[in-house]
Amino acid sequence: MTEVKPFKAIIYDTERVRGEDVVCPPYDIITPEMKDALYEKSPYNIVRIDFGKGHEGDSEAENRYTRAKNYLESWLKEGVLKESPLRCYYLYQVSYEVKGNPVTMTGIFGAVRLTELCKGVFPHEATHSKPKADRLNLMKHCKANLSPIFSIYRSNKNSHLEIYKKYTSRNPYLSAKDLDGFTHSMWIIDDPDDVKTIEMELSEVEVYIADGHHRYETALEYQRLRRQENPSHNEDEPYNFVLMYLVNIESGGLTILPTHRIVNGVDVNRDELLESLSGEFKIERVDSSDGICNKIAEYKRAIGMAFGDSTEGYVLSYDEVHSEDIEPPLRSLDVTVLHEIIIKRVLKAERIIYEMNPELVLEGIRGHKNRIAFFLNPTRVEDVERVAKACLRMPPKATYFYPKILTGFVINRL
Repeated sequence: MTEVKPFKAIIYDTERVRGEDVVCPPYDIITPEMKDALYEKSPYNIVRIDFGKGHEGDSEAENRYTRAKNYLESWLKEGVLKESPLRCYYLYQVSYEVKGNPVTMTGIFGAVRLTELCKGVFPHEATHSKPKADRLNLMKHCKANLSPIFSIYRSNKNSHLEIYKKYTSRNPYLSAKDLDGFTHSMWIIDDPDDVKTIEMELSEVEVYIADGHHRYETALEYQRLRRQENPSHNEDEPYNFVLMYLVNIESGGLTILPTHRIVNGVDVNRDELLESLSGEFKIERVDSSDGICNKIAEYKRAIGMAFGDSTEGYVLSYDEVHSEDIEPPLRSLDVTVLHEIIIKRVLKAERIIYEMNPELVLEGIRGHKNRIAFFLNPTRVEDVERVAKACLRMPPKATYFYPKILTGFVINRL
């Protein structure tokens, strides 16, 4: 089982800066415009380290990775950043809304021992090489985990709940609002008895990566490189651990949103396509594609479909597809069925546009005869757990855990 250890985090000195000014969203959702705004917020905003700007004339000796290292070192010298004196856990809570309903998600930042995937830490999505190269360069220069990996676990132990209540009844050490106006707060769990209780409760959990697959695989590669440099390593060096935010599935507060698809560049006859899909799916026509997301929500397993040259839509429902090419745990997963059966096998398409807003999806296909939209229900947390435990991978953007965890609350030095 995986070890989740307390650690001495690098944190902002709240007497020097405000949380609002210095934290930022995860690097992979930051647009150039967002980056400019974050730079304007504060000269100490963490985006300068985690996802800094490239400059014209950058070279091997001077680039955004070398600047990230220099920012980290100089902010520590200035005292804007400081290291916790004790090994602690860091309680992190997000108060947010889904469809107007208030939700609270609570978990902790901890240092998780690196293991090969599927040996205590389980992935559920495939990764790509380019983001990993970027994160590895940053890790080499800064020798730190800057962005936490968001992970989930399942445990019916609940001693930690009273500990959480004790700390959340106090003012947080650091808090900030995200771009949606949701409040993110952090408390430092430094009481030795509390730390020991949490460490014991997490000593036998299996961890499922929710968001941050690239960061985990990058941490494994960084560990391999550091071990090559240090043949006498003893398994307890800091680079054998990685920063994670961990939430207990049993505690609730988790939300997964769907990402819809536009398949572009397809030249198919609608009637022939519907006929070819009828062997695997029960097909129901919907008068207006505008309400198709509400319609598929009525089904346990269903995919919505709309064409660019029509205002009507279709619901493709099923129990389980019959395909030897798809592993059994994936055969009842909407996103896998969509990609493997419909997009790859039937349409033989490769050009896919991803979009979360169903209205924008419909706008994106209107008037285009060679575009088809597909709508999905959210992937269930239980499905993530089941597929990950089988060490299988879902297609890209199968899950969007919401809201995103902000960067800058804690840094784990390697």
